[in-house]
Parts: sequence; structure tokens; C-alpha cells
Amino acid sequence: MSTQLRGDAADVSVAVAVPPALAFEIFTEEIDQWWRRGSKFRVAGKHRGFIRIEPEVGGRLFESFTTDDGTRVVETGRVLVWEPPTRLVFAWRAANFAPGESTEVEVEFTPSGDGTLVRVQHRGWAGIRPDHPARHGQPVPAFIRGIGLWWGELMSSLREHAAARPPAP
Repeated sequence: MSTQLRGDAADVSVAVAVPPALAFEIFTEEIDQWWRRGSKFRVAGKHRGFIRIEPEVGGRLFESFTTDDGTRVVETGRVLVWEPPTRLVFAWRAANFAPGESTEVEVEFTPSGDGTLVRVQHRGWAGIRPDHPARHGQPVPAFIRGIGLWWGELMSSLREHAAARPPAP
């Protein structure tokens, strides 16, 4: 896995041992299985629920979970580009973003040897004010590094999930 940092974006890539079409399918259709749980990765935190991507331009990236007050649905983003099996782009909003605040995540699936290189670029952070709570008071380089590490943990989980799948017949 590799991580590159720029002032506005974090780039993370990971090799998965499945072809691009299957890597795209795992990323989108099995997101709830590989996306890590807990408050670091999900709005639901300790609550039971699921995360989904609706498979079309305009589709939602959202979490649905149950609390003592009932079911909550939190939209994290909207699909901007849906190009299976090579590319996915979605708007991304942290739970504490105000209306009109968002960043963008681009995911590319490129053939590489017997598998796929999955590259994630999370960009648009320059549009989020420096004192925004999502930045946790960190200077820009440290914050972008943290975003890269966060995506790195998720991409490690994606790689592990793909490796655990039974081989195609």
C-alpha cells in the first residue's frame, strides 16, 4: 500500500488479488462487510447498522442504524461518477459539515498483474475552513496525513476482505 499527501488531498493505493470488475463490486456492493466499524469509521459508532452505496449517479452513500430513539439514516455523500468497473467518484461530507460543505473521493480500479490496483484520492480539503471541527485543530499537513492513514486502514480492510473471498469457479 502507498500513501501520497498534497495540501488538498490524500492519495492511497492498495493492490487487491481480484480482477478490476470484482474489486469494483467488492468496494461498492460489499462496502458494509469491509468498511471498518466503530466511531472512527462510522457515524453509527457502537450502534448496529449498515453502510451502502446506491449504484448510480446521484445515488447515496449512507449509513442506517438503530439507536434507542429509533432508526437513523445519515447521508455521507452522493455518487457523482459511476463507471464500473474502472471508476467511482462521490461527494463526501463529514457528520459535522455544514450545508454546502463537502469534499470529493475518487476511486480508480486499474488492472495490475493478476489483480487490481485500487487508488483512492480524497480531495477538496482546501474548501473546508482551517478551523473546522473536522480538522481537530491540526495543521494542514498533519490533517491530510491523518486522512491518508484513515483511508489506508480502510483499504487494508478492503484488501483483507477481497483476499478472504473464495476463488471464482
